Amino acid sequence: MAGTTDRSFLLLQGPVGPFFALLARRLQGHGHRASRILFNGGDSLFSRAAGAVSYRGDLAGWPAFLEAQLRAQAVTDIVLFGDCRPLHREAVLQARALGITVHVLEEGYLRPHWLTLEVGGVNGYSALPRSPEWYLAQARGLPAWHAPHPVIDSFAFRALVNVLYQLATLICTRHYPGYRTHRPWHPLAEYGATARASLVSIFARWRSARRAGRMVAQARPWYLFPLQLESDSQIRFHSAAGSLLPVIEQVVGSFARQAPAGTLLAVTEHPLDTGIVDLKRATRDAAERHGIGERVVYLRGGSPTELLRQCRGVVTVNSTIGFRALNLKRPLKPLGWAIYDMPGLSFQGSLDEFWQHGTAPDATLFEAFCRVLTARTQLNAGLYSPGALRRAADGVAARLFTSAASESPASVR
Repeated sequence: MAGTTDRSFLLLQGPVGPFFALLARRLQGHGHRASRILFNGGDSLFSRAAGAVSYRGDLAGWPAFLEAQLRAQAVTDIVLFGDCRPLHREAVLQARALGITVHVLEEGYLRPHWLTLEVGGVNGYSALPRSPEWYLAQARGLPAWHAPHPVIDSFAFRALVNVLYQLATLICTRHYPGYRTHRPWHPLAEYGATARASLVSIFARWRSARRAGRMVAQARPWYLFPLQLESDSQIRFHSAAGSLLPVIEQVVGSFARQAPAGTLLAVTEHPLDTGIVDLKRATRDAAERHGIGERVVYLRGGSPTELLRQCRGVVTVNSTIGFRALNLKRPLKPLGWAIYDMPGLSFQGSLDEFWQHGTAPDATLFEAFCRVLTARTQLNAGLYSPGALRRAADGVAARLFTSAASESPASVR
């Protein structure tokens, strides 16, 4: 494809930082047309692509503006990060109507050390079948599954680009009067909550680690319920609940009714949770309402591997911890629209039935599942260090060059 201009790429919102600028240059360097639409000052700060266009309107004016750009630039491919943002949902709808291929980037299904790049949609919008037979058939002839090349991410780099992005967005508010973040809370509110959480996180995580260690040392069995972020699109768009609060009530209530006597429920907080929604209090209140306060343990700082390795089963909405659970052969019950929710991998009965009858996943099917995911949707790359960004730009560009434009986008729920 090098040296040709038969494809025209339009890049919409990307991950915070310079990744989409790097990707646009890679595409242009191989003879393709590549342009960007900028939506706020943060996008402008990290944009160096020739042909970038600013959109300064609101969501109501976006469809007409986008359609004009798609036609004027004869766009063949749209690239975007996350397909649940309001701007991107409209883009997917228009692309489907016009026969334009949409390439969706997201954090890796098999993270860490992976990015997802999928045609049409990701997660609950993925066009991948939920058929064990299909994965077993597709895996034949594919390379064996192997551990990824480690990708070094830098927390300092990630924090710096995030702060610069948000600061530029704030400074340039007048230049982009119609812009509204896709996140449920303003970035300043999240920063404030993060600062407050950081003041107590070291002690709280130390205490949770000690409690987790005691659980592992004791003979009393437990189930694991890892929480996701309240702002996660997996919760807001890829589950019927739309929020973690009703999910907590559902899981705690079901555990109280049906879990074997003497078992515990370990509820683990996401390590990046800011505390804007007090999930610990919600969990404690639900446990007290159902009369099992002494059987529910709330742990901060994520899900320790040993806790996951020895649990009797895992309940999640559709967290990537589900992949870890499958890899460790733990019974798994997803409550949302997870790509791993299929016979042979996850429990297909009700949540009430899961506590007593959950079964381990089929190791052969899981290995085939990972092989197909890697070949079709995963890139061994990252976004949060200069080296990881260069590796990601090279990998994504190479995949885009060889992608089949005939693949049809997945429908939006």
